[in-house]
Amino acid sequence: MTHNTPLSPRPLRHLSEVHRRVLTTAQLRAHGLTAAEVTEQCRPDGPWQQLLPNVVLLHPGPPTSEERLHGALLYAARESSAPGVPPQPTAETPHAPVYAEAMITGLAALTLYGFSATPPLLSLDHIDVLVPRQRRLRPTGYVRVLRTPALPAPRTVTGLPVAPVPRALADAVAELTDAEAVRRLLTEAVRAGHCEPAAVVRELTQAKLLNRPHVVDAVDSILAEGRSIAENRLYRMVAEYGLPDPVWNVDLRLPGGPHLGGLDAYWPDQAVAVELDTRAPRQDEDALWSEYARKREHLERLGITVVYITPKKLRDSLEQQAAVVRTALMASADRDPAAYVVVLPR
Repeated sequence: MTHNTPLSPRPLRHLSEVHRRVLTTAQLRAHGLTAAEVTEQCRPDGPWQQLLPNVVLLHPGPPTSEERLHGALLYAARESSAPGVPPQPTAETPHAPVYAEAMITGLAALTLYGFSATPPLLSLDHIDVLVPRQRRLRPTGYVRVLRTPALPAPRTVTGLPVAPVPRALADAVAELTDAEAVRRLLTEAVRAGHCEPAAVVRELTQAKLLNRPHVVDAVDSILAEGRSIAENRLYRMVAEYGLPDPVWNVDLRLPGGPHLGGLDAYWPDQAVAVELDTRAPRQDEDALWSEYARKREHLERLGITVVYITPKKLRDSLEQQAAVVRTALMASADRDPAAYVVVLPR
């Protein structure tokens, strides 16, 4: 019997080729095989092999990277409510079973997302699988089990449930001591548009990784990188959507008075300002937001409209952000004139 031999009484037509090559012992029993028959097929010179506990590879020889990934998920996924019944496909993934309460994370997940700074899947010593904290599951073979109080919503990549990029980054960084490797991963995540710096910092903070100097240095680098990317998108928004040219990167002061704050773009004739909200969610987030709020309130008391835009909004909805700024510029005609302020280069 080989993986090409039909199993009964449940046919495997609804499964993709890899799902016919990697099955759990419960699934094999559902197809009519006894435990003794499975053991016989998995003998040292037999046609099958035990890939992981209760997970069988239906051919001899080394597993492919795809088989290793599916085997890891089969090992880690919560069992179906009906024992022995394989997870059923969904409308979104008609040829793949549902892996309940398990997803690929760490370096393997980043490789699936297409990161160039991660090793090939077959060269990874282990594959990280994320499961709920309460699951009783031990690491085994090439599978490393990571636990979390609340599973994030997975992304589907090549038919597999994969942790979102910021979570996968945090799980990968947790095991890396090479400062350059950490910097490359975080930089690629931001530069290639996989996620925003703030989302990365949030996950690293929750994972308590910001007490490691090499991680902090990498975070400072991606925050600077993220601001530069956001500034370029802001320049593009003004040019592509026909907004009047502002003065860029300026400080405002009252004549002979105090400094009012720096702005990324300012339209003096309309008294409209744009500021990029590039706060990173660290311990001082509340204090930093209070500073943002105080500056905004002060400027608006002077008759200056302040539009805050996040890098994520610039990435995902540039046209909509341009409309917000255009509306503020047009509305200036209906407002009382703003107080006179001095505009200085920043």
